[in-house]
Amino acid sequence: MLPIHQILVTTAVLGAVMALSACGQKGPLALPEPPAGVERPTLPQVLRSSLPGATPAASAASAARP
Repeated sequence: MLPIHQILVTTAVLGAVMALSACGQKGPLALPEPPAGVERPTLPQVLRSSLPGATPAASAASAARP
């Protein structure tokens, strides 16, 4: 029978080795690409432009506000 100290040390060492070997990113680091629909109008912009009497200048001005 192994002493409790040897069992705990062995378990801790094996756990540390497994944790360190499984972390990290695989492959080259790269910045994410912007989404494809960045230039598309948002839903509020589409709805504002479809209202009666809406002009493109008015909808563009309202889209520029935060």
